[in-house]
Amino acid sequence: MTVTYTSEVTTSTGLGCFLKLLKRWKGSIYKIVWADLIFFLGLYYTLNLSYLYVMNQSTREYFVKIVNYCAKNATLIPLSFVLGFFVNIVYSRWWSQFTAIPFPDNLALLIGASIKGQDERARIVRRTIVRYVCVTFTLTLTMMSPKVKKRFPTLNHFVDAGLLTKGEMKIIEDLDNEYPNYSKNWLPLAWAANITTRARHEGIIRDDMSVRSILDQINVFRSKCGSLLAYDWISIPLVYTQVVTMAVYSYFLVTVIGNQFIELEEGFLDHLIFSFPFMPVLEFFFYMGWLKVAETLINPFGEDDDDFEVVWMIDRHIQVCYLLVDKIHQDHPKLMKDYYWQQTAPDSLPFTVASQQYMGETVVQSTQNIKVKKTDQDLIIPEGKNHSGHTSKSLWSTLSRALFRRRRHGDNGYYLRRIAIDDNADIFDEINTYEDEGPNKIRIPTYPKKLFNEDVEEFEKLRQQRLEKQREKLLKYIKLLKENKDKSENDMETINEIIK
Repeated sequence: MTVTYTSEVTTSTGLGCFLKLLKRWKGSIYKIVWADLIFFLGLYYTLNLSYLYVMNQSTREYFVKIVNYCAKNATLIPLSFVLGFFVNIVYSRWWSQFTAIPFPDNLALLIGASIKGQDERARIVRRTIVRYVCVTFTLTLTMMSPKVKKRFPTLNHFVDAGLLTKGEMKIIEDLDNEYPNYSKNWLPLAWAANITTRARHEGIIRDDMSVRSILDQINVFRSKCGSLLAYDWISIPLVYTQVVTMAVYSYFLVTVIGNQFIELEEGFLDHLIFSFPFMPVLEFFFYMGWLKVAETLINPFGEDDDDFEVVWMIDRHIQVCYLLVDKIHQDHPKLMKDYYWQQTAPDSLPFTVASQQYMGETVVQSTQNIKVKKTDQDLIIPEGKNHSGHTSKSLWSTLSRALFRRRRHGDNGYYLRRIAIDDNADIFDEINTYEDEGPNKIRIPTYPKKLFNEDVEEFEKLRQQRLEKQREKLLKYIKLLKENKDKSENDMETINEIIK
């Protein structure tokens, strides 16, 4: 069962929001590490006491050399990299397995909306389809979860639980005996699809779109059940799991030797106190805890504290499906005017005394405080932009880039013309009477161009003057090119076109 602590960390005020979680036992690091930690400390003190009371002087000298060697070379094992990468893969796989768990809610809603009628036949069709879907889900879990397998060890237990009838069980068993290698979990979904098409022929389902939607949802459910079986079939490569396990345990085997306290203290109790490996124990908690996290998450359908509640999901799915297609299908509230009928929409919903501190909370956009100067609010439009996307390397393109383009910071190569905003918007008032007088009574007048923009003529004169100056410069360039004796044939054609 998943260990949840979300309610305890909803507010991160105070000293150490996560510190309160350290006192938990179920699903904690202490529960999964304590056995390995006791073995680690037992091995540590066995070597330590052997050095103190069993070894002679010659053996102690060799032991000290081994301790120094292990202490010096323990860091050569790339434990952080190997273990971190492995845990990341396991976590990603763990979350993907959760998202692959199918929920029949959408299918049940669709069946309840598409298959109408309170007669016995329509009710049987609705309930049978969702029952077959839940049978498929349960059969899939019995093939991969020990908890579900213990609850439904045989098909007779499906019959006793009301998920299958004896006739349906016999069909599955006969097919299983004839084709032992097939996956029997897909058979109830095939029955559900056949019932859907039969209901369309009988007129219980009124249109083909509803049939297609139901079949699509059945296929989605089947695909997710297949994904769960694929995760159970294809594991993380064994060699990688072995490498990580060997790296962790070999590292701590070297550590338990390399961190030996080889200085003798007077008194047995003093020696135990001073020789306690405090830092190695913390390191053991972190690295071994990391490995135990991977061991817990690699198969979330087992019996660990943080495994998924698949047994509860079976009961939940069958209850929700029957409620949606049967009880809720026919029991719905009477249509009536809502509480805010007269005011269209409420300004705000009421608050309780406990929540009144949140009354002033609003969304603040990131550009709310950005102010644009009045002089920067004038509109400009691009002119003469070439959208062909082809960059020409001819003489004419070179001259054009050199003479006509005046680049500034942020300019994209457009010829810009300014359009001043007319603050006098009274001329548009008559147009807005459309809503009052109707489309047949209104006549939209035509306005002269200068009423919209008084500065257009001034900018047009400036533009003509600039073009005239550019034309004079261009003629000078052409004259120089004519005098050049090393001009190519392509350049002569370009010059002739310019002259024309």
